[in-house]
Amino acid sequence: MTTLLTRFGGEIAALSAAALWAAAAIFYGRARERIPARELNLIKGILAIALLSATLFITGETASALNVRAAILLGISGMIGIGMGDTAYFEALKTLGVRRTLLIGILAPPLTAVIAWLFLGETLPWGAWFGITLTVAGVAWVISEHEGDNGNAEDKKGEVITKAALRAGIGLGVAAALAQSVGAILSRIALTQTPVGALMSAILRLATGVLTMLVWLALDRRPLGNWRRPGHDGKLWGIVVIAIFMGTYLGVWLQQVAIQNTQVGTAQTLLATSQLFILPLAALRGERISPRAVIGALIALGGVALLFQFK
Repeated sequence: MTTLLTRFGGEIAALSAAALWAAAAIFYGRARERIPARELNLIKGILAIALLSATLFITGETASALNVRAAILLGISGMIGIGMGDTAYFEALKTLGVRRTLLIGILAPPLTAVIAWLFLGETLPWGAWFGITLTVAGVAWVISEHEGDNGNAEDKKGEVITKAALRAGIGLGVAAALAQSVGAILSRIALTQTPVGALMSAILRLATGVLTMLVWLALDRRPLGNWRRPGHDGKLWGIVVIAIFMGTYLGVWLQQVAIQNTQVGTAQTLLATSQLFILPLAALRGERISPRAVIGALIALGGVALLFQFK
């Protein structure tokens, strides 16, 4: 087991983060019924920073390894990847709906691999590139499936997206994928070329992401907290805390471990498999899983196997 973790620690961390994100998505979906997306995003960032900071204190890890270069790299990474990237992502969701936005988000792994090759000199063997292609294709096959009666909100409402809105939504989706890729690359540089650790890097990225969102909310000038119902929010906060613990606290920490310990293109590809982990969770909840979804998952798993094989 020790040998396995030593050799594939980054890949295992990425898959673990993907699984946690899938589980957290169920809870975030329930919280999203009451809490606006931007406020939920802000809450998750603040609470996750508190949990990560407490973990930093308990583990005895100090900020002594943090230098100016690491702070700048991770600060820009959080601002671009979490602050700007999440903003573009949520705006794309508003215009395109979940299915189309997730489909465009599949651009992130190959974009990351290409950027890492151009700027970091990270090269992958042909088998790993084939694995990335298979994994991305499998996930895209699952996400692009039309869901009929269980379709997106825009399908249920019968709303027509204008060409201008569609172009804007696609542009925002591509911008979100590019921001995610750039954020991951900057994290990779900080984690491999400076002494900073994965835990501290996760805190810094989330902190700058939160600051970016605070500026955005301040500029928007909309009142906050209108969703609150005094005396009736206990269950809702329980759902939020569970989602944050799994998806943001553990998930972002493991994401940084993955980026630190394996090539960033591979890490981003494995992190993108979170959509596949939703399938067994949905089945456990009694939802019907189509043959297409199963085939797509098997294709993606074949790609994951190749990424491990060509480590």
